[in-house]
Amino acid sequence: MSAERELDAAGVTAPALRDAYRRCRELNAQHGRTYYLATRLLSAEQRPAVHALYGFARWVDDVVDDLHSGPDEKSAELLAIDGRLQAALRNGATDDPVLAALVDTVHRYDIPVRHFQDFMESMRMDLTVTDYPTFADLEQYVHGSAAVIGLQVLPVLGTSVPREEAEPAAAALGVAFQLTNFIRDIGEDLDRGRVYLPADELAAFGVDRERLLRARAEGRADRQVRAALRDQVRRARQVYERAWPGIGMLAPRSRPCVLTAYRLYGRILDLVEHADCDVLSRRVVVSNGRRLAVALPALARAVFARAA
Repeated sequence: MSAERELDAAGVTAPALRDAYRRCRELNAQHGRTYYLATRLLSAEQRPAVHALYGFARWVDDVVDDLHSGPDEKSAELLAIDGRLQAALRNGATDDPVLAALVDTVHRYDIPVRHFQDFMESMRMDLTVTDYPTFADLEQYVHGSAAVIGLQVLPVLGTSVPREEAEPAAAALGVAFQLTNFIRDIGEDLDRGRVYLPADELAAFGVDRERLLRARAEGRADRQVRAALRDQVRRARQVYERAWPGIGMLAPRSRPCVLTAYRLYGRILDLVEHADCDVLSRRVVVSNGRRLAVALPALARAVFARAA
């Protein structure tokens, strides 16, 4: 379905606002392949809002991960984005396309502003925090970087129970996806000077930053590194289990989308295990064939749910 039909279905009529949502859709299609595929299973009127939420998160994340600017420059840019976001939320208007789509989505779906404040706080942490001594320390970061993403999207998805009942599972699913990314992207994060795995849990297997860097340089994870990563996969799967009941709490038309994302991200952990957790030299990727194998049955369920 074209962007125009989605915007028509969502009731977005102002030309500038339609351009803003189109920009967010392009960002999602370009950078979030698995996420974008899952959004195709949403009803047409839901998709622009999800693209807007993704577009804003992508924009900020790209600022943080820019290898060509220093911490001070990034901090100033985040501060500027945060200021423009707060002004746009107060005034209901902005000339920035991503913020325009985001603010419209926040107002349409009554998304709590605190979720965006928490997100920006975690993004600022990325400028100064490069290691996490314990999982409790990491939890503070993943609340803002991942749990709140699930909480932002939840009002768009809709629920079959009171929203507050579904919120813990929605937050857990965001965290599960983030923990999966931490494992899959461990090599790339090391290149940026960050380790998102709890130091004390790595140390239990005789692993520290230096050992990870050596494995990255050699292009091969040793036995201890692989054992430590298997333990992190175990942790991530436990979080997926906590998130699972939340799928049944969603509005029926939204369940196929979230179930597809759940399965595709879970498949990343399968691939990590199939590689014997030797993922420091390469990035495991779910194949297009596998994506289609998961998405096509979900598409049939989504069509049935909309018709029902």
